[in-house]
Amino acid sequence: MGSLEADVLRCLWNASGPATPGEVNEALGAEVAYTTVMTVLTRLWRKNLVGRERQGRAFAYRALVSEADYAATRMRDALGKAQNREAVLSRFVDTLSAREARALRGVLDDRGGGR
Repeated sequence: MGSLEADVLRCLWNASGPATPGEVNEALGAEVAYTTVMTVLTRLWRKNLVGRERQGRAFAYRALVSEADYAATRMRDALGKAQNREAVLSRFVDTLSAREARALRGVLDDRGGGR
């Protein structure tokens, strides 16, 4: 997924409800054309990452996946492409802050995988 698609999803996660392409475009606050935002939203809808509902003559969009689920899927996909998963996991853990490492340890302990 491109960075613009991730930015659009982030706007939808931060929205208080379904958002129109115009609202997403405004939230992006960048020099992005309205038609580009509409194209990205349509692409995300086709990927089943966002849902849409009629709002007048336009559609309003909402994220169908949480940020945590989306990030976990991306991490899992990246790990799945590695030939040496243990090395990838080791390098990943090396990049964690002490706080993140404690959080990861807590999650593993809760699932019985920390032993």
